[in-house]
Amino acid sequence: MATNTTSRKKQIKPTNGKKAPSRNEDIHASYNKFKKFEGKQYTGMQVGRSHKWYYDPGEWKEKKITPDLWEISYSVIKRRAGKAPEGSGVPVGTEYHWYIISHQNVKKINANDYTTVMSGLKYKLAHKRANKNKWSATARTQRKHLIKFLQEFIAQLEKEPVPLQIEYDGKSYKGEAIPIPETCHDGVCPELDITLNDEHLGILHNMKSGFKMDEVKDQKLIDAIGQEVLLWYE
Repeated sequence: MATNTTSRKKQIKPTNGKKAPSRNEDIHASYNKFKKFEGKQYTGMQVGRSHKWYYDPGEWKEKKITPDLWEISYSVIKRRAGKAPEGSGVPVGTEYHWYIISHQNVKKINANDYTTVMSGLKYKLAHKRANKNKWSATARTQRKHLIKFLQEFIAQLEKEPVPLQIEYDGKSYKGEAIPIPETCHDGVCPELDITLNDEHLGILHNMKSGFKMDEVKDQKLIDAIGQEVLLWYE
């Protein structure tokens, strides 16, 4: 018996003479395309994503100005954990000016050594493109942006914090959660600065995958804090 057979040919879509973009071109385009956050347009890394860096041995200098105030300076090279996708990010030579507001918790472990943990926020005041000789904002404008940021931060500090009262693993915890103003939507803040029993623990992140805190290793404690926050918002 004769059978009819049809050969399967790979369908090739017409390209109209245009070359399909490479993966590197796609990454570069994604980084530079305009995005929106709360109605504001921006480019660069998408809100919600994160970086991880390793810092070389650096030089931290500090000078005591008053009984409670110190002047600090720090200079070091930071290196990405892993490798950036080829074609991603800004060109070599790009510069940034950040303002950092942070907790620094230290503990003396011997005569000359301390453990050091920092957690807080950094706010971009300006950037300078690799092919430009000017910053994106003048010193006067940068100062205005900084004043606005600090005023909003102070206003949040002056509000009543989210109270925390937790019983966990046979221990009582009492403290507060201070919302990070820039993350709040419709009266709910997914990121809050946590203090328990007068000890600063860091920032609580309410993510799709659950609650996270960078410096707290006990996930059950983190979940207990997160549930207490959720109950308060209800």
